[in-house]
Amino acid sequence: MKVKYFSDTDTLYIEFRKADITESRDLDENTILDVDVDGNVCAITFEHASKRTDVHHLTVEGIAA
Repeated sequence: MKVKYFSDTDTLYIEFRKADITESRDLDENTILDVDVDGNVCAITFEHASKRTDVHHLTVEGIAA
């Protein structure tokens, strides 16, 4: 899993799994969901992230070893 923040575009990208994206679905005008061929969610993108999320405060819990 990867979390990337692009300050130049104020975009937050969260990749849940590395897979070939076959479809990107607009959830609203600023949120995109990427899915694979089986319909599994692979990633989500938030535009205007600093206004819509707490992008500058990241907490990670429950990481499996």
